[in-house]
Amino acid sequence: MSWQSPERLWLLAGVAALVVGYLVLQRRRSRYAVRFTNLRLLDKVAPSRPTWRRHVPAGLFIAMLALLVVGFARPTDEVRVPRERATVMVAVDVSRSMLADDVPPDRLIAAKDAAREFVADLPEEFNVGLVAFAGSAQVMVPPTGDREVMAAGIDRLDEGITGIQGTAIGEAIHASLESIRTLDAQAVEEPPPARVVVLSDGANTSGRSPTSAAADAVEADVPVDTISFGTLDGQIGAGQRVPVDGETLRTVAEQAGGGYYEAGSGAELREAYADIGSSVGYRMERQDVSARFIGAGLLFALLAAATSMFWFSRLP
Repeated sequence: MSWQSPERLWLLAGVAALVVGYLVLQRRRSRYAVRFTNLRLLDKVAPSRPTWRRHVPAGLFIAMLALLVVGFARPTDEVRVPRERATVMVAVDVSRSMLADDVPPDRLIAAKDAAREFVADLPEEFNVGLVAFAGSAQVMVPPTGDREVMAAGIDRLDEGITGIQGTAIGEAIHASLESIRTLDAQAVEEPPPARVVVLSDGANTSGRSPTSAAADAVEADVPVDTISFGTLDGQIGAGQRVPVDGETLRTVAEQAGGGYYEAGSGAELREAYADIGSSVGYRMERQDVSARFIGAGLLFALLAAATSMFWFSRLP
């Protein structure tokens, strides 16, 4: 933290002087009380009260002054703010293996629920798009700031929606990158800050190579986060086993500068999305944060007034 007007911090010396003055007055008061040699009379004239209470309003008042002085010095700090035109593409596997019920009620429904939460928690300034993929990839929702449109797109995710069986991770990344490249008229000359999030439960079985798509992402400076979703015990139909296989996803994430996550439950998937959401599309910017200290100072002022009125029926 730094200050735009550090010379104003010298006013804290005045606050410190008030503290010293208060302590001196309290000591003089205690000496004056000793002059009453008749302790019974002293007890009637000045009945005992909890001594700590009378110091609370003063302490709160001093804290208020200190906070206001710090705010007056115009402190600045690094603040995380959403980047302009930030775009996040969410690619969800809708292949048949996503019907496995090892994650109740099944992998796909759990993935849709978590995706809704992920999108809802992103800043309103972000553009978000949706890609569904199985044996091929289909852009369900081009990047948009309309969260209702995105929510409707997630609702439409269904097994077999692409019409081709398989798992085309490379195609999903390619389709996401194309959506980012065509975000707006500026995208070709000035690409938006972007990120791709891919969720799948298996290895690539069709379409272009995931490593080739990851190389394209590196060239476009778009990190790719991947989530391996499911368990080794997954099965569909009459005992057809569909264990999760995340090796391809791990390789893609490592190559494309993203993070790799393993989620074996809906809760773990939400945690993975939350971790990704905390890092996408932000930049650090130094801003004036004096309002933090001024607000805290006003709160202390209200507390000082409230305690003084409640205990002593007067304002400090």
